Amino acid sequence: MSDLIVKSAVKEYLEDENVAADFYEALDEEVAELLDDASRRAEANDRKTVQPRDL
Repeated sequence: MSDLIVKSAVKEYLEDENVAADFYEALDEEVAELLDDASRRAEANDRKTVQPRDL
């Protein structure tokens, strides 16, 4: 699986915090799960377009 998050963007967003190296992998897994769920909701509603309401 490719990385879904941009490490530099996360680091910039959390500018006042240190970020553990394994945090990025865990965050990437969470994002993948969120996208999978949104995709399933769109399919369940007979759509091929994932929309904000699917989150």
